[in-house]
Amino acid sequence: MKLPHPIPYQGSKRNLADKILRYFPHNFDRLIEPFAGSAAISIASAFYFKANHFVINDINEPLMKLWDSIINTPQHVVMRYHDIWHGQYGNEENYYYEIRDKFNETRQPEYLLFLLAKCVKAAVRYNAQGNFNQSPDKRRLGRNPQTMRDDILVVSQLLKGKTKIYSIDYSLILNNATANDLVYMDPPYQGTGQNGGFNYAGNIDFDDFIISLYELNRRNIPYILSFDGRTGNKTFGNPLPDKLNLTKIEINAGRSSQATLLNRKEFTYEAVYLSPTLVKRIDVDKTVTKQYTQYDLFATA
Repeated sequence: MKLPHPIPYQGSKRNLADKILRYFPHNFDRLIEPFAGSAAISIASAFYFKANHFVINDINEPLMKLWDSIINTPQHVVMRYHDIWHGQYGNEENYYYEIRDKFNETRQPEYLLFLLAKCVKAAVRYNAQGNFNQSPDKRRLGRNPQTMRDDILVVSQLLKGKTKIYSIDYSLILNNATANDLVYMDPPYQGTGQNGGFNYAGNIDFDDFIISLYELNRRNIPYILSFDGRTGNKTFGNPLPDKLNLTKIEINAGRSSQATLLNRKEFTYEAVYLSPTLVKRIDVDKTVTKQYTQYDLFATA
């Protein structure tokens, strides 16, 4: 059975989740995602019985309202998505823009779900005024309501009664983490706020984020950070300070689609960083053998 993913999201770690879960300690109180997005790691953790309690947060408030609906009132969002999706036939492109306008006026989460299911590359983009401004993918209708229904119901079963949902600044979520929790962070891609007016809902300041990492280290909070990557010899993202003492793991994310279009055989590697406290715990728990900590673990021959 494949992992359910009711919210399509560019950059989602759903396809890498099983590899990231290898670095979880055996026992912890809560899994905390301060930048939840598609909540792929929380879903995978529940699916594979890696965690029993979850905190998901994202500064994108309509997204978190959507998560609240999916987890706690799944029948309602299934029905609304069904009705909205079927309304597009014969007028697909104009209908998408009508729904986009309705979402920007009302911020209703069911409109956001349709937009995410049909927009270009499932990429969340907002303009300087805070309005969703991504265009539709004209080649498709978006996820079929039956497929969406199945995923929503499974996710609700996995997370209902176990999950606290917030839409506040990530630093406030981190302040409430304890040494008995595990924090997984996948912050918005660096530079999205400098992309010709296209923004994620609240871009983070790099220096402030680094300070938060130092503070987590000081408080002995175990965490995993997805942060940057590379394709071939080209790297992405600002380097993290060596003084954080993080352990870097590169995960093979598969062939680069852009390189393939240019007739080049290159692979994309996404980096995850393990905090010093986490490394100590998984060494004690013997959950990571020597081979797991080598950089070429997922490299191809």
